[in-house]
Amino acid sequence: MFTGLIQTLGQISAQGDDQFIIIIPQDQPQFILKDLEIGDSVAVDGVCLTVESILKNGFIATSSPETLKRTTLGKRDQSSPFVNLETSLRMGSKLGGHFVTGHVDGIGCLKSAIKTAQAWELIFDFPELLKPHWQDFIARYLVIKGSVSVNGISLTIADCDELGNWFKVAVIPHTYHHTNLAYLKVGNLVNLEGDILGKYVEKLLKYDKIKQEQNEDISLEFLTENGYL
Repeated sequence: MFTGLIQTLGQISAQGDDQFIIIIPQDQPQFILKDLEIGDSVAVDGVCLTVESILKNGFIATSSPETLKRTTLGKRDQSSPFVNLETSLRMGSKLGGHFVTGHVDGIGCLKSAIKTAQAWELIFDFPELLKPHWQDFIARYLVIKGSVSVNGISLTIADCDELGNWFKVAVIPHTYHHTNLAYLKVGNLVNLEGDILGKYVEKLLKYDKIKQEQNEDISLEFLTENGYL
């Protein structure tokens, strides 16, 4: 579990089909390396990966085929040159963002980035080839003033259309310049994760509906036919 508050930036390179080396440049904060241990979870652009080997200035992790398919890890040429890094939430730590699981729902695309007097306004939509995936796994969790994780960054949705075809976030300068948002170009791909609270609500509503439909199937005629009356 993570908070969506990015701690440092890293550079990622593939080592084979599913293994990645993540290096933290010298000009970036290094403190996450001080107590990093094998087996720890680290959010890499919002993707929860397990540390398998520790290097002097980084670590090595392996991704599953499903993760490569669902995230930008397998599409680095279409993504930011840097990845956002955050170590897992520890008991007693401050929760300044929102609960981010590191289980990415799908990929989005930067449509525009506009600098205003006090913030950066970023609009994200779906890559055309991934439209069905976007509608099935992302759009349903986009709610105005709700939370969303973009490349592992906890952000608040400022606006979106009713169908969830796009959404806008307002990013303060500190967040913009201390994450890889500053390196995104229009058309670049990002990892998106909807708020887990919305997923639980959706599950409960579906469960109640199924139970209600099952109860409606039990009638006096049904009980009589099956020997209960």
